[in-house]
Amino acid sequence: MTAPLGRIIIYTNKIEQMAEFYAKHFGFSLLRAEGDRIFELKPPATGVSILLHPASAKQKEGQVLVKLVFDVEDVAAFCEAACGNGLTFGKIHQADGYTFANAKDPAGNSVQVSSRAFASL
Repeated sequence: MTAPLGRIIIYTNKIEQMAEFYAKHFGFSLLRAEGDRIFELKPPATGVSILLHPASAKQKEGQVLVKLVFDVEDVAAFCEAACGNGLTFGKIHQADGYTFANAKDPAGNSVQVSSRAFASL
């Protein structure tokens, strides 16, 4: 039996800023049921939804145990457009047949854009 990955939960105290960040820079749309404390961010096409859940007092934001990777064909072009939109990525790295660059979301979580999905590895 298999089960596909359907959602990723990010625990944060910056829900509004996080929702705006992922909508503005990665095209996610917000879905929220009345009275629900979880914000669901739907991807613009296919992909995994992000659930923003209020963090408890003991949870520390921005630990780099997880990194969200967004597939883009042209990393340099995406980074340039993102910079014009207020999101600065670090150095573009060359890997084995693909490129990638890293940034942080408002809660300090690592995000990456990568062309690996489009490379012939």
